[in-house]
Amino acid sequence: MSEQEMIELLATDGMLVKRPILVTENRVLVGFRQAEWEEHFINPNR
Repeated sequence: MSEQEMIELLATDGMLVKRPILVTENRVLVGFRQAEWEEHFINPNR
């Protein structure tokens, strides 16, 4: 999929934007739960 195709797809379905994925050495966060993301950035090694 080209970058332009990805942008067009994201523009058609807002839910795709609300499903972030963060992958680090210690953790994988899928979706957005504010408390979980705050905890990750306050204590990234947990």
